Amino acid sequence: MSSFRPGRLIGILVGTVVILGLGVYGPAMLLGPLPAVTASTVTPAAGTSPLTPPVLSANGASAIAVLTATTSDVSGTTSTGTTSTGTVSQAAEPIAVAGTAEALPMASIAKVVTALVVLDAKPIADGESGPVVTLTAADFQSYLDYDQVGARSVTVFADEQWTELELLQALLLGSSNNHADSVARWAFGSLDAYVEAANAWLADNGLTGSAVVDATGLGDGSAGTATDLARLAGLAATDPIVSSILERPASALADRRGVENTTSFLPEEDITGISRSYTDAAGVCFLFTAEVSDGASSFTFSGAFIGEPTYDALTADLTALMESARAGVGPLPVLAAGDEYATFESAWGDEASAVVGVSRTRYAWQAATPEAATVTLKDFATARTGANVGEVQLTVAGEELSAALKLDQAINNPGLGWRLLHPIVMITALLDQ
Repeated sequence: MSSFRPGRLIGILVGTVVILGLGVYGPAMLLGPLPAVTASTVTPAAGTSPLTPPVLSANGASAIAVLTATTSDVSGTTSTGTTSTGTVSQAAEPIAVAGTAEALPMASIAKVVTALVVLDAKPIADGESGPVVTLTAADFQSYLDYDQVGARSVTVFADEQWTELELLQALLLGSSNNHADSVARWAFGSLDAYVEAANAWLADNGLTGSAVVDATGLGDGSAGTATDLARLAGLAATDPIVSSILERPASALADRRGVENTTSFLPEEDITGISRSYTDAAGVCFLFTAEVSDGASSFTFSGAFIGEPTYDALTADLTALMESARAGVGPLPVLAAGDEYATFESAWGDEASAVVGVSRTRYAWQAATPEAATVTLKDFATARTGANVGEVQLTVAGEELSAALKLDQAINNPGLGWRLLHPIVMITALLDQ
C-alpha cells in the first residue's frame, strides 16, 4: 500500500520547472538575436591641402560660382558633372563673394536676362532658328533713337524679316539695344508685359535680389546682386541656344550687316565673356565663365563683376582672379581611403571602425574649409571585415560627394558561452527586436 510522500512531489515539481526552464532558456540564449553594436561618429583628421581662396575685386561687387568640374576617382577615370543649369534646383550657390551685397545697376547684363526670358517663352529647338519675325516701324524707330544717342545698336528697317535666333545673336553678340526692345515686344506684346514676365522669371529662378525695369539695362533700376548675377552667368552658359550663340564668331548674322562681338574679353586667360558693358551709373560690368585645366581634368566657373571703375581695373581684377584660380584649383583627396568616420563596440568587447573604402578625389577649388560630413550608419550585431556599414556625404566646391563606409575589422559572434552567461543582455535584445 503506497503512501503520500510530499518530498517526492516537490522534487518532481522542481525537476519539471528546471527542465521546462532549460528548454526555454537554452534556445532563447543560443538562438536569439545578439544586441546591436554601439556606434559613435568621429571626425577624421583634417587634410593638409592649403586653402587658396579666390581673389575677387575690391570694386563694386563680384562673385563666382561652380559651373562644371571634371572629376576623377582613385583609378583615374573621369566624369563631368554639371552644377549649374537652367533650373532653380541646380543653379550653384557662389563659392566666393566680394564687395557690397546690395543690388547694383547691371548695364547690358540685363540683355542676358532678356534672352533667357524670351527663350523660356519662345523656345528654339536644337538646330533650328525659331520663327520668322517681321520688324515694324516701331523697331526701326528704336534703332534710330538708340543710334542718335550713341547707344549700341544694329541697323534694321521696317518690314525686314529676322529669325528669332538672329534677333538673339544681335542682342547678345552685338549688345544691340534696339534688338533687345524688338525681341521683347515680339515675345510679350509690349515692353511693360516683358518687364513683368522678366521679374517673375528672376523670382522663379531664385534670383530674388535682382530686378529689371527694361530689356536693355540702360535704366538704373535694372540692378542685381553679384551673387544673383554669378548664378545668372551659369544659367546662360548652360542654355544650349545662348551658349551656341556665344561660341560663334562675330559674323554670325550671315545675311545681315554683321555684329561686333562685344562679349569677348581676355580670352588668353581662358575667360569666355557673356556680357561686357558700361554705363555711367553701372560702371563696367562683366558676366563670364572661366576654365582652369591641367590637360586631363578641368574646372569651370561662372562669375560676375559689376561696378568696376574702368576697363583697366577690370583687366587687373580678372588677371588676379585667374592667378588665384590656377593656384587654387587641383585634384583634392576629398574622401581618402582609410579615413575613419565612426567606431563600433559590441556588448562582448569587439571593436572596429567605419572607414572610407575607396578614395574619392575631385578636381576643384580648395576655396574654403569643406562642410561637415553627414554620416549614415547601418544597425548590425556582427559583420565581416570589409562589410558595407554606412555612407559618408559632404559638399565640396558646390558638388555633393559620397562614399561607402567599410568595416576595418570583423565584429564576430561571441559564442555559446557568452550567450548563456548574459541572459539579461540577450533577453533585452530579443525584446527590442
